[in-house]
Amino acid sequence: MIACMDSGELAHAVKLCASQHGLSIGRLCMAMLGDQGDAEDVVQETLLAAYSGFASWRREGSVRAWLLGIARKKSLKRLESQQRRGARLRAIQGGEGVDRGAEELLVLKQQAERARSALEQIRPTEREALLLRYVGELDFGGVAEACETSEVTARKRVSRGLARLRELLSTTEEP
Repeated sequence: MIACMDSGELAHAVKLCASQHGLSIGRLCMAMLGDQGDAEDVVQETLLAAYSGFASWRREGSVRAWLLGIARKKSLKRLESQQRRGARLRAIQGGEGVDRGAEELLVLKQQAERARSALEQIRPTEREALLLRYVGELDFGGVAEACETSEVTARKRVSRGLARLRELLSTTEEP
């Protein structure tokens, strides 16, 4: 991928970014936005921004962390826009395309709604760090790079976010 950037084959570099990191970007966007259509739009916007930003990328850290950082910023911008319009976040739909009974799908949907609700109650900086760490599968250095902070701060945010998430989920009644 970096060799493609160096040789000016930017279109091929974007294709490689999409094939190697597209799923991670999509999972992060879906976790942050809660809507498949919005997540798909932000993935495309992220890849377009990467194409435009190849020349200015300082090559500090990994391509994955850089891409997830772009996706994080684009997702936040989308959320701000939705909030200004008064839109509410929707629960993540789970289990599509899987042959399950209606009752099992209802339980999965309720669990997803509980998780989404708990995530919404966590500080935004801690929520982002958690999503980058566990949905984006970044190490703490990658989380720090994506959040434009230090690794120590990234570790603290993830730790505090996990503690708060456990607290919220343990006090929430099971359906």
